[in-house]
Amino acid sequence: MRYEIRLDGQLSEPLINVFPELDHVEMSGQTLLFGHVVDDAHLYGLLARCQSLGLRVLEIRQMPE
Repeated sequence: MRYEIRLDGQLSEPLINVFPELDHVEMSGQTLLFGHVVDDAHLYGLLARCQSLGLRVLEIRQMPE
């Protein structure tokens, strides 16, 4: 499954490196992480990383393969 995770703010390089399995794009004060997510456990793990870093998730979207 492919997902997009939209975060509030622009992430620094060290924060981007916490998500090595995802690509990223910065735009208009937000960061878009996107890429292949293996299963629900992987998705929840990504969200747990966001939460542990104090990142504000604005949107999660599953994309067509």
